[in-house]
Amino acid sequence: MSALSGAVFLGVTSCVESYTVGYLYVTGTVTSQNSGNGIISGFDIDHNTGKLNPIDGLPISSGGANPVRAILTVGSKFIYVLNRGVNSSGGADCTTADPCQNSNIQEFAVGGNGILTAQETFYTQGTNPFRILGDSSGNFLYVLDHDAPSNAACALALGTGTTACGDVTAFTVNQTTGRLSLIVNAQVTAANGTALPYFPVPANPIDFNIASGYLLTLAGNSTTGDSIFPYTYSTSNGQLTINQNSAQPLGIFQGTALGTGSGYLYVLDNEGTDVSGTGATSQILPFTVGTGGALQAQTGGVVPDDTTLANPIVLLVESKGKFLYVANQGNNVQGTNSDSGLAGYVIDPSTHQLSFIAGEPFGSGSGPQCLVEDPSDQFIYSADYNDSSVSGRVVDPNSGVLNNLRVNKTYALQGPATWCLVDGRTN
Repeated sequence: MSALSGAVFLGVTSCVESYTVGYLYVTGTVTSQNSGNGIISGFDIDHNTGKLNPIDGLPISSGGANPVRAILTVGSKFIYVLNRGVNSSGGADCTTADPCQNSNIQEFAVGGNGILTAQETFYTQGTNPFRILGDSSGNFLYVLDHDAPSNAACALALGTGTTACGDVTAFTVNQTTGRLSLIVNAQVTAANGTALPYFPVPANPIDFNIASGYLLTLAGNSTTGDSIFPYTYSTSNGQLTINQNSAQPLGIFQGTALGTGSGYLYVLDNEGTDVSGTGATSQILPFTVGTGGALQAQTGGVVPDDTTLANPIVLLVESKGKFLYVANQGNNVQGTNSDSGLAGYVIDPSTHQLSFIAGEPFGSGSGPQCLVEDPSDQFIYSADYNDSSVSGRVVDPNSGVLNNLRVNKTYALQGPATWCLVDGRTN
């Protein structure tokens, strides 16, 4: 019987196939270099275990310094990396007074076995670009610049008395070559009568996202607080149009990011005080987006972040819409963060309200920068800045609990991570 049991066991295990279900790419910098030289690391994802195996030929240069974001177009043929550049002293702290130089968007073609090949380089219209996103069709790409190229044009788009603003640079994407072509502003013209090659947004933009037919920008104001500014977004030509609604105040002062999922818009906030009455120092503001980009607070209102965590930076609604996870970067920038990790929530199927998953928060590396789900909807990964690593977890499909991988949980990178994305195309 013992021999028979062993044979059955061996027979069962030998039927389990091991194959690559997708590729995980991570942007970051090389620690040993002061110039912030950017790199892209890559791993293939094992379908059975979630184990990450380095892709041959990677890492490679990101095509610039200090890559801050990267996106994959629909069809998984091209990756675009936003390199923010460096300031006058060679650092990554880019401000209006000391802007970054040599910022760019570097295009890469995704080849067999996940190999990346550099293609063309493109540039935004403004200064200090720091966010990039694509629409759901893959036909249009948008970049958020912290500073518009002309303050004089701010009042033309945003109203009399506006003396400074950021901007969105918009592009069409050639589905064959990946080449980007600039979309000019069809609504606002400069004082000399020429069309603006960008779309102004309020000063001090923090993040932006597309939801319910609108491109929404989160902007900060130390006096009046943070707000959301809507542009109507055209699915046919990518054009952005200002509608009758002005920026909508949120009643917060330390918004950190915008996230979307299951038809909702989520604002992440790190107030640093107990704003929700629950002891939480950070929170999530859930909204639906209505006519004209108007925000309607979800029933139940503000949701507290985990009280042991701080500085929520990105969220992920998993593919089945049952669970939501928030990566908290923590307030420390070096070493191990005691207040960094992943908060987890169950999404009520009827009311859509959020409640904590039992057993959260879940561990991650120190200072997570991003969250992605693998193409088989089994694993969630974060890329971590402070300890230069990628961390993986298995999603319990019933409870939402994030368990450790059966193999290595953490994978080392050459330098601090800044962003991550997953490609499900493996041929």
